[in-house]
Amino acid sequence: MSGVGHGHGGEHGGENKRIALLISVLALVLAFSETLGKSAQTIALSQNVEASNLWSFFQAKTIRMTVLRTAAEEAEVTAQQIGAAKAREAVEQRVATWRKTAERYDSEPETGEGRKELAARAKIAESRRDRALAAYHHYEVASASVQIAIVMASAAIITGMSALIWIAIGLGVLGVAFCGIGFFAPLAVHLF
Repeated sequence: MSGVGHGHGGEHGGENKRIALLISVLALVLAFSETLGKSAQTIALSQNVEASNLWSFFQAKTIRMTVLRTAAEEAEVTAQQIGAAKAREAVEQRVATWRKTAERYDSEPETGEGRKELAARAKIAESRRDRALAAYHHYEVASASVQIAIVMASAAIITGMSALIWIAIGLGVLGVAFCGIGFFAPLAVHLF
């Protein structure tokens, strides 16, 4: 009683092994896309916090600088009304110190903590965040494609429909493509 196509050794057995191999490859791609997606999401969150902190520091420097400039302008007006030369000189020295501090708040290249430097650093963090978010979205599309491909390949084993295998392969290729886009050029394709 050796019937062709019955049991595990027939023509479906070889086909099922190929489908199982396809599912294994798809699962590998899924693991990569999920891992890379989680990493990109973590980077995006981290860079968003960094940008937010830098912009807050920028705002604090702006407020301090504005307060000092206003105080200096007010003190200059007051100095012009002071009759005693010694008192006027003291006010003018204070005004000069305030103006110098206000200039330092605006730009401090040595420490990177002037307003101009903070704004530049915040923009870099925003750029990194945007790149990581774009990559994350591509990895999510890749993961969804591969998950559907795995379901289609599994259904092909049960139903024997070869069209499902081709759909699974197509979705798998799409998943690999989106993994590649996410890794190499996340800003090249905009889906969201």
